[in-house]
Amino acid sequence: MRTTLVLFLFVFHSFCCSAQYKSYKGDGADDILQYVPYASALTMKIAGVDGASSWKRFVVNGGLSFVVSSGITYALKHSIHETRPDGTDNRAFPSGHSSIAFSGATVLHKEYGKVSPLISIAGYGVATFTAIDRIVRHRHEWHDVVAGAGIGILSTELCFWLGDKLTGERSRFIVAPTQNGVSMLFMF
Repeated sequence: MRTTLVLFLFVFHSFCCSAQYKSYKGDGADDILQYVPYASALTMKIAGVDGASSWKRFVVNGGLSFVVSSGITYALKHSIHETRPDGTDNRAFPSGHSSIAFSGATVLHKEYGKVSPLISIAGYGVATFTAIDRIVRHRHEWHDVVAGAGIGILSTELCFWLGDKLTGERSRFIVAPTQNGVSMLFMF
């Protein structure tokens, strides 16, 4: 119930934010899908699924990842001025949707990828679909979404490293060899 409420509030907030812009043209599913990996990681944390981080590390690393990825993307958009394929504006490079989606997918992977590889596959699958949808809708060229994906992934890796330095915490997962193969242990 609580998870459903959180997801509903997230989706409602996204619609309200996008409706306030006069030039908003209703791109489509990609406007919501870009946030799904972040929302999934947060929902799993709220639901109590054991992840790689404490709440403190999760909030610092996830928040830094979002801010740095968005900041780099929008700084480049406002300095490069590449025209979109549909001609609507000159803020095509790099793709912000791809940057946010891949940043969230990397957070999801780093937090819950060791719980199940399917979680990582789903997160990166949604991010990839978002990037492809941006190309199909003629909002970006392929190089825009590849650059956005790279910014999202690399900024998240950097922020997890930096966040661990700031919080003094590290992943609670250890993958260790055992007599019967490989084992995953939780550190507390």
